[in-house]
Amino acid sequence: MDEGLGERLFGFTIDVLTFLSSLPKNPEAQVIRYQLAKASSSSGANYEEAQAASSKADFAHKMKIVLREMRESNYWIRICIALKFGNEAEANKLKMESSELKNILGSICSKL
Repeated sequence: MDEGLGERLFGFTIDVLTFLSSLPKNPEAQVIRYQLAKASSSSGANYEEAQAASSKADFAHKMKIVLREMRESNYWIRICIALKFGNEAEANKLKMESSELKNILGSICSKL
């Protein structure tokens, strides 16, 4: 598929992991830190796996996982914003990027 999308997903993961260092050290933020780190990195990793899919059905399955993980990332970012956890400007940037990526990935999945 598009190498640009893979790089964008990679950049998103790096930006999320950097953002997570700005979260408070309380137990609630620890849960969010763990879940958001997993979801954001999983979307990029599964996209990479999809590039080597063994069939069209395998590709479609992996891309649906990518979309689900991006949706989850967006959810946790919105929680950070609502709770005022982390750098607000960075959280809003991540929310916008995850929304755009959700739309791109949703479009890809709907065409499969």
